Amino acid sequence: MMDPKQKQFSIWYVFIALWALMLIQIFVTPFLFLKPMEIPYSEFKAAVAEGKVEEVSIGSTVIHGRMKADPSAPTKEGRLFDTVRVEDPDLIRDLQAHQVKITGVIESTFLRDLLSWVIPIGLFFAVWLFLLNRMGQGQGGFMTVGRSKAKIYMEKEVKVGFNDVAGVDEAKEELREVIEFLKTPQKFTRLGGKIPKGILLVGPPGTGKTLLAKAVAGEAGVPFFSISGSEFVEMFVGVGAARVRDLFLQAKEKAPCIIFIDELDALGKARGMGPMAHEEREQTLNQLLVEMDGFDPRGGVILMAATNRPEILDPALLRAGRFDRHVLVDRPDKGGRLAILKLHARNVPLGPDADLEVIAAMTAGLVGADLANIINEAALLAVRRGKDAVGFAELQEAVERVIAGLEKKNRVLNQMEKERVAHHELGHALVALSIPGADAVQKISIIPRGIAALGYTIQLPTEDRFLMTKSELENKIAVLLGGRVAEEIIYREVSTGAQDDLMKATDIAKSMVKRYGMSEKLGLLSFERDRQPLFLQNGQPQAPGDYSEETAREIDCEVHRIIDEQYARVSRVLNSQQEVFREAAAVLLKKEIITGEELKAIIAKSSARQTIS
Repeated sequence: MMDPKQKQFSIWYVFIALWALMLIQIFVTPFLFLKPMEIPYSEFKAAVAEGKVEEVSIGSTVIHGRMKADPSAPTKEGRLFDTVRVEDPDLIRDLQAHQVKITGVIESTFLRDLLSWVIPIGLFFAVWLFLLNRMGQGQGGFMTVGRSKAKIYMEKEVKVGFNDVAGVDEAKEELREVIEFLKTPQKFTRLGGKIPKGILLVGPPGTGKTLLAKAVAGEAGVPFFSISGSEFVEMFVGVGAARVRDLFLQAKEKAPCIIFIDELDALGKARGMGPMAHEEREQTLNQLLVEMDGFDPRGGVILMAATNRPEILDPALLRAGRFDRHVLVDRPDKGGRLAILKLHARNVPLGPDADLEVIAAMTAGLVGADLANIINEAALLAVRRGKDAVGFAELQEAVERVIAGLEKKNRVLNQMEKERVAHHELGHALVALSIPGADAVQKISIIPRGIAALGYTIQLPTEDRFLMTKSELENKIAVLLGGRVAEEIIYREVSTGAQDDLMKATDIAKSMVKRYGMSEKLGLLSFERDRQPLFLQNGQPQAPGDYSEETAREIDCEVHRIIDEQYARVSRVLNSQQEVFREAAAVLLKKEIITGEELKAIIAKSSARQTIS
């Protein structure tokens, strides 16, 4: 990569070089080669008469000569001169009379004139090549623009193995066959089997697709070519295709090896997609398709690629014979998250209370990059607090940083806003504790975090869930509406604080009606077709709303019905607990943070008093 301190190439360099060439030609060359001065013939005759001429050489058209040296001048030789020759019968007599030396050989000026042009032109090209080299520095120079930019890691340089990858056990099992083929290809070829030419790693960002590809190369002990899809296409036409050819040529020379193309969607987007086609990108994609058809997998070259947007890839890339094996690198489950946390915590001293299992349960939905960031943030927090080990408090704070954002200690709320935020968050928490099947409440806080969160409630799922029932989705809507209903009950007026809650609740209700067929009125119909099964999309956008206006009206009515039913349900729950509401709000305003267990204790005390009374 070019050093940002280096000057960028500019057209002004060309003008400066041309200006320097003119100055050299005008001022420097005459002094280097002592170019003779041209004088009129009359002046030459006068100089001869005055005895100032030392010697002359008479040519057919020109007379070359040298003046006598001036005693006061620093140089010992006189100045050279040229004059035109005319028909003068008295010339020889005058020269002999004034004892001027006459030489018959005329000095050739060809070499002198040649050098007077060669040296400036050579200097100009030297400056030009220097500028071109500066322009292409860090990329192999200007003339290597068509060469591949792939980073090549040789066998000894790839120090990543499967022991350094956690939480993706299914993907690792899929890729072990590739490792065995690279190590012992004859095991598969003896029965006529062929290894897949291309392996596509698909999954959300941060799940470890690039790390997994490098681990395959490390386990197999083969060179690893790594390049991003965006590095193929540049401003010059044909450069992308040339780089693809060069990449496969280098790979064949170092076979067996692995070629890894990260962010394949930058290169392999469906051709003709959108209002404007990118001709250079499509040529590069065509060349990649040709190379994948042309190389023999028995040569030991395996092509791997990663993307998090498989739906926009060109169908020609995904057909059999190209990227015909698709490996899903999904978000880790609880066991996978625990393994990832332990992996990143190997070099971090943990305290006796640092329970990584609890942290794994708290981080449902997070990917490997997020979990690595949590361990790093916890270590930094421990250093700031002057601790020798990372404790549970630092890990929990790191989780909240990743999920809710940085704590805004300088954002001071007035008393009215703090009270409103406290009642809002307690509304979420009380509804979650009162509804069977809702996720357990772990923490309630009224300390602002992130960009817009003035408070937050953390719920801890008891286990990973991959399916949601209708009642569970309704419970989620109810918990989201808890904050808004709490403000209505306490203040008889609503604020803007429930904006994000209402958006999420509406999205869940729309999905129930349009996607999951959970409306009795509309029946078992799905009205949302923009999410097709993985790898089956053709890259063309689906037409939204392919149903009648009457159906759209019914969908809106059903979404309203679901929201209104949960609103009434939440109102009944919170109206029956107004005494607990006010007691918990007083504690939360005093402490700013309370746990789910503390809230349960307040509810238990209130229930006990009501029973006694």
